[in-house]
Amino acid sequence: MGMMDSIEKSDADILKAIKNEHKRLNEGVELIPSENVVSKAVLQATGSVFTNKYSEGYPHKRYYGGNEFVDKVEDLAIERAKKLFGAEHVNVQPYSGSPANQAVFFALLNLGDTFMGFDLTAGGHLTHGSKVNFSGKQYNCIPYNVDKKTHLLDYDIIKKQALKTKPKMIISGLTAYPRKIDFMVFQEICDSVGAYHMSDIAHIAGLCATGVHENPVPYTDVVTTTTHKTLRGPRGGMIMCKIRDKFDKDGKKNLAQKIDSAVFPGLQGGPHDHVNAAKAVTFGEALKPEFKGYCKQIVKNAKVLADTLMDEGLELVTGGTDNHLIVISLVNKGLTGKGEDVQDALDEAGITVNKNTIPYEPNTPFNPSGIRLGTPAVTTRGFKESEMKVVGESIAKVIDNLNDDAVITKVKKDILELCKNFPLYPEFKVLS
Repeated sequence: MGMMDSIEKSDADILKAIKNEHKRLNEGVELIPSENVVSKAVLQATGSVFTNKYSEGYPHKRYYGGNEFVDKVEDLAIERAKKLFGAEHVNVQPYSGSPANQAVFFALLNLGDTFMGFDLTAGGHLTHGSKVNFSGKQYNCIPYNVDKKTHLLDYDIIKKQALKTKPKMIISGLTAYPRKIDFMVFQEICDSVGAYHMSDIAHIAGLCATGVHENPVPYTDVVTTTTHKTLRGPRGGMIMCKIRDKFDKDGKKNLAQKIDSAVFPGLQGGPHDHVNAAKAVTFGEALKPEFKGYCKQIVKNAKVLADTLMDEGLELVTGGTDNHLIVISLVNKGLTGKGEDVQDALDEAGITVNKNTIPYEPNTPFNPSGIRLGTPAVTTRGFKESEMKVVGESIAKVIDNLNDDAVITKVKKDILELCKNFPLYPEFKVLS
């Protein structure tokens, strides 16, 4: 067996797993809102020779030789991201979303400092201050929540909380909040209490880039995102920020420099050049006019899916959606704390979702009372309103017949039929 053998010759076990994963994606409906399907071009860049390179430092200021083409790629990624989001400064080196968020904490706060983040059970992220995460362990998080009745963010209450607790930073952003966020109001709140505003748009970055959702980048202090959700890129992170620090009186402390030095050498070593090449490809794709049409369709599909689920008697957190995601509350079906059972049953039917807490969760995060679903991946595949209706009806059937194998088998057959019209990567021989 030669060192340069292909996977077909060298590793039957992993090849089999790749083929099985391709089959799973091809034959099922992917509804996890933080997932998507990348283009062939993004896959090719991710699997390119850039995976062989070490490039500690930033473009044109590297510690190692041989970085001529790496610099070209990283420059392009930065340039395209700036254009896409209207950003003053961009760092594409964070390995993923959580390290990007950690870098912002590292740059702007001291250990133990107070900040405000969105409560995890109501729709925030682990890195927005959860007790089990670095953000909640190393810093003092005062979480803000949604209104008990409407499950919507109440900006007046968030402002009162900020005035009372005087945080050094406030995080806006979502992972399971199905409505639009008013980033401008968050910015005003931050300015009024002398706090930094960090906006985490990981889920909605594609929507923000195309104006389908308000884009916070032009006025927020720091914006973090992943590149693998609505942006439809490789698994990775990115930080965008203002060049000047609004709290620096003499203009010497540069916010961009603080962020860059927090990423490297503060927290990371060499960047993942193959992923950065794929990020550059992704931003290039997102700058094309058809990407805006795609993002609009994500929201249209989510609305049809939400309406279908409600017509079928399911209750949704906040009664619908304005973005790409939906949270089903299972409480009215008598399935409190049964998120795991529903997730497993839907899995068997070829529908991939994730169990999720609902606001003021009556059970535990391990077995919560909600199901989170979203439309980015199926929209990439080409699903439109009529397909979303079929998907919504199928989900309702499974939830109403959790223990009926015959119903689940029938739904699986329907889903398989639906998916046959939307093949994924049909031209990839290794995966077929």
